[in-house]
Parts: sequence; structure tokens; C-alpha cells
Amino acid sequence: MRALIMAGGSGSRLNSGEKPLALICDRPMIAYVISAFYKAGCEPVVAGSPKTPMTANWCRANGISFCRTDGVGYVGDMVQAVRSLEEDGPLFVSVADIPCITEVLVASIRDAYGAAKKDALSTWVPAAAVTSCRESMPYRERIGEVDACPAGINIIRGDLAGDEQDEFRLLLNEPSLALNINTKRDRERAEAFLREKHAS
Repeated sequence: MRALIMAGGSGSRLNSGEKPLALICDRPMIAYVISAFYKAGCEPVVAGSPKTPMTANWCRANGISFCRTDGVGYVGDMVQAVRSLEEDGPLFVSVADIPCITEVLVASIRDAYGAAKKDALSTWVPAAAVTSCRESMPYRERIGEVDACPAGINIIRGDLAGDEQDEFRLLLNEPSLALNINTKRDRERAEAFLREKHAS
């Protein structure tokens, strides 16, 4: 299964250049995400915008497939990228700012998608675990009895990109998925999480 990693954001709040290349424990943030999908047996493809030319260069230097979008917004760029790849089957669509994701989580999400037998799957984490968000207030929905926020990882059918798809909402109580990086404090939390994980 392909994994389309959306990497078109400038990351102005991090104030450290292009967001996908922001260093987490001396490694570009996007490298963690690419590695998790690759180790789970997926084919990573990075989608960048005019805001991320250095990310495109980094992908080329590291042999990572890259496609360019117009930078019109997350959904518009995602649809453009999926269509440019001529992908008709299911594929992951992931943000690039969740460096604590692992191949085990990727595999579990893929397994849940196969079991759900729906067109699409969205991944959610309990809102209580979210300490940062991509906007001023995190988007929330009730999943069962839990207030939840999107984790930024979805599976969609490529032939239905841009259309409403019958979706299964997967709630995972995984602290690593709640660590999306938007501020320097977020980066510090992610680095502490990764150091503790490697030490254990």
C-alpha cells in the first residue's frame, strides 16, 4: 500500500525553516514518518508544495518519491497528489508532523481498515491526550463515549479522492499519535518521548 505523506506546510510557528525538515533528536521530522511506513511495508510518497522546496531536495537526495502540489490547502493538495499518482486502490494519507509514529501502529491501522470493510478509515486519539493542535483549537468529535481529535492518518480509496467516502473511525489511545509538532514546546515533548522510548 502506498503512503502519501503531506509535507507542504511552512511551519512558521516552529521558526526553524521548512516544517518537514525540523530536527527532532537531530533527525528531520519527516524521516521518522517515512521510516515507520517503509518498515510497515508501505511505499512512501511525499507531497510537497511551493512552500517546501528544500523538502523536495531532501527527498531527491534520499531516494524518496516526491510529487509537487499547488499549495492550495491540505485537502486540495491531497486530491491533486492522489490523482497525479493515478492511484485507484486504498492508500494511506498522513501528515508529516507525527515523528513518534511506529511501524507497529501503521500495521495496526492497516489491519483495522481491512477488518472494517469500508471505503475509508480515519484515526483518532482521545482529546485529553492532545497537548498541541494545528489550529488555535483542536477539532473534536465524539467517538463512542470519548471526545477525540484526528491523529492525521487516514486510509482512503484513491479512485474516490475528493468524494465523500464511507468511513470507519478508529480510536487509538496512543500517546505517540497525540504528539504532533507545531511549536518548540511540542518538539521538546517529542524528543523527550523518543529518548525515553529508546532508553527503555
